[in-house]
Amino acid sequence: MNRSIKQSEELIPQGPVDSTLHFLRRPYDFVSTVCSRTGGDMFETRLLLRRTVCLRGEAAAEMFYDKARMSRDGAMPEPVRATLTGKGGVQGLDGERHLRRKEMFVSLLTQERVEALGEKFEKMWLAELPAWTRETQVIFYEALHPILAEAVCDWAGVPLPAEERIKRTRDLVLLFDRAAALGLGHFRARRARSRSEAWLARVIKDARDRRLVPPAESALAVIAAHRDEDGALLSPRIAAVELLNVLRPTVAASVYIALLAHALHSFPEVAPTTASDRSELYRFVQEVRRFYPFFPVVAARNWKVFSWRNIRFPAGRRFLLDLHATNTDPCLWNEPETFNPERFRKEDFSAFALIPQGGGDVSKNHRCPGETVVLEVMERSLRMLLCEMEYRLPAQDLRIDRSRMPALPVSKIILADIRRSERSLKET
Repeated sequence: MNRSIKQSEELIPQGPVDSTLHFLRRPYDFVSTVCSRTGGDMFETRLLLRRTVCLRGEAAAEMFYDKARMSRDGAMPEPVRATLTGKGGVQGLDGERHLRRKEMFVSLLTQERVEALGEKFEKMWLAELPAWTRETQVIFYEALHPILAEAVCDWAGVPLPAEERIKRTRDLVLLFDRAAALGLGHFRARRARSRSEAWLARVIKDARDRRLVPPAESALAVIAAHRDEDGALLSPRIAAVELLNVLRPTVAASVYIALLAHALHSFPEVAPTTASDRSELYRFVQEVRRFYPFFPVVAARNWKVFSWRNIRFPAGRRFLLDLHATNTDPCLWNEPETFNPERFRKEDFSAFALIPQGGGDVSKNHRCPGETVVLEVMERSLRMLLCEMEYRLPAQDLRIDRSRMPALPVSKIILADIRRSERSLKET
């Protein structure tokens, strides 16, 4: 390394020598805490012994998603690839291969198809509601999982026999709920990844061999027939990884739906006054996604030497962009620690400011294409909670556990005295 690079690197504010334990203990607060201490929006530390530049903010996000500088290949820590995202999927691709694979996902998620998934989800929730009314209490977060899993599998063309629903749903949940856990929890997530990929690889083979004929527009049909830029079909395992990239994030929307219920309880003064005004529902949903932590960071590495803000970065450095710290950056958001849906009526925000599921253009960059699905099921969930059912929240621990990933209320939202709303029954 030459002297000029070394000198410029010394301009990067330095965090703790190794921050692995600090990050694991406070994944949603670590970057903001150190940035506040150093007085900027960037610092360097070591995570898992690897030198890492941690970032927050709109300008940092725009730099992070610059494909001329950054690569996803090998950036995500192996434990995350072995559980949450899978190996060989779209999240770790670059260049033409990434664009080709991303086109496949974008083609699956037209407005019409997203609404069709939302309708299935809502119908299955209504079908499950009578069973909830017979229970003394329901753990809302957990009760959402089978509804979302069955809805997305049906929508995707993936068979889900009754005798397999419990185990397949459990494995889909483990992929995101225990991916960042330590010890046994992480091992269970790895096992769930192996089982899920084996299951869906068999489904892919059945579709290709015509033993199973899914609808032409379904995720199973499209992914089974997809060819990468070299003209070759995806291997059954990689196709299974990509099919899981449809199923898993949809079930993970249960996190946001549980947080919706938390927000309705915690901030009733700004809750929607009517479920018929979609713009009001949209603003509330977006503020939940901005205000509450979801997953903390995304990773990339620079594939060549580049300079930014007069700092020269050697090739191969890992970068972590803090999503929640950007969503609550006081330089971007007025009173960011206040829950205020009206900000989405008055404030403009760029594709690099509100980034709970990544930044940039969804068709060209690494922003999650399933974001429209999350918005759809959240809006429908909000209508359900406001209009289709009545319930109360008994005494419980509603503190958000920011030490777990994804963050959730400690109680996971316990609902009691559930019943179908009188207005809904009359309309029915």
